[in-house]
Amino acid sequence: MKPDFGAFIPPEGHSYPDIKQMAMRTEELDYHSIWLSDHLHGMYESQAAPRYECWTLGTALAAITNKVKFGQLTMATPFRNPALTAKMAATLDNITDGRVILSIGAGWHRDEFKGYGYDFGSVGSRSTRLEEAARIIKHLWTEEYTSFEGKYYSLDGAYCNPKPVQDPMPLMIAGDGEKRTLRTAARYGDMTNYSEWTGTPEAFKSKTEILLKHCEKENRDPDEITKTWAAFVFIDEIMEKATEKMNKRFEGITWTQPGRGLVGTPESIRQDIYKYMEAGVEMFILSFLGGEWDKEATLFKEEVISNL
Repeated sequence: MKPDFGAFIPPEGHSYPDIKQMAMRTEELDYHSIWLSDHLHGMYESQAAPRYECWTLGTALAAITNKVKFGQLTMATPFRNPALTAKMAATLDNITDGRVILSIGAGWHRDEFKGYGYDFGSVGSRSTRLEEAARIIKHLWTEEYTSFEGKYYSLDGAYCNPKPVQDPMPLMIAGDGEKRTLRTAARYGDMTNYSEWTGTPEAFKSKTEILLKHCEKENRDPDEITKTWAAFVFIDEIMEKATEKMNKRFEGITWTQPGRGLVGTPESIRQDIYKYMEAGVEMFILSFLGGEWDKEATLFKEEVISNL
């Protein structure tokens, strides 16, 4: 079965008119979805780099498109009360007639938490917040009203009306924590994303196997969960130019490891796509970072996706 392909649009380093054009071009090229990251500080050039807030930007782009879906990679749970997040998502799903994917994760960039006054806490505490949030969101989308008492969140007769148009509305649980996050995905997720943009097919398959074990324990059908992989993409008709683009883009950046992802010509990348499909990837989320977004998104659509 042919996978879906979504396009990541960078909220940093571009004006809104540029981002608007990328969104309309994504829809014109018939990509499945648009994805935006949820960071409060600049991530590439400096922390002071201009960057648009994820949900506001996604709502604006939804208003100027007609069919493409919208997701986030990934909304940091501690940034927003999960009951309000559920209400926001249900509202936008109604406005767009069912084009919203809600993706939540534990959050990881300590400087943003510190800068905005959020408690970063431990990995365990953020994992607990994520699990409580997923449970709350699912209940609000499906139950008449919700009361909940957890370690970090509590609700007392909360209503979420209107309900989402989609049934079920997709909730992505993002993150690769094997004990907690993948268990949360098995319990509540409709989609997963457990890569860090550069993961190998072998790593993806390994995480999927762990997810399947959690699904078995939770009595959950794993086929109900769409497994996605997000990839940095450096594509060019000439292999050397693709590699040169990657090296230039990641020069001086320490939070990710270059040298993997999808790097090469359309033919070589197509062969890589097959490997990830064999590892179980059902949706690819593509971040075109070579400096020629429109050209690269078009080349990928016309020479990679169309020829699978």
